[in-house]
Amino acid sequence: MAKSGKQHHVYTLVVQVGRKEDDGLPDKSTGAALMCYASGVDEAEAVRETVAILKQADMAPLDVTGHGTVEEREDLGHEIEAEERDLMDRALAENAVIVAQVTPFYD
Repeated sequence: MAKSGKQHHVYTLVVQVGRKEDDGLPDKSTGAALMCYASGVDEAEAVRETVAILKQADMAPLDVTGHGTVEEREDLGHEIEAEERDLMDRALAENAVIVAQVTPFYD
């Protein structure tokens, strides 16, 4: 349940991370893109929470791109599959950040 009386939404975020010791990325990668679903009363809160969680996980967030809520994405014509929707529902129910996909970068 949300901490405050304000309604939470789930935001789709793509976070680019650099390398940091013990970050869990493949040895020869130069960084990665993480697709995350994050709960927040607004996108700024979702971004702050996501960056804080990734730093706690020994990752090095460099840039965050917001892609909006599920409703905003649907308005743009995005098709949202059941598995993705389930992860979003989980992020909302748990007031959490869910890392749904990690795409390592290589030179």
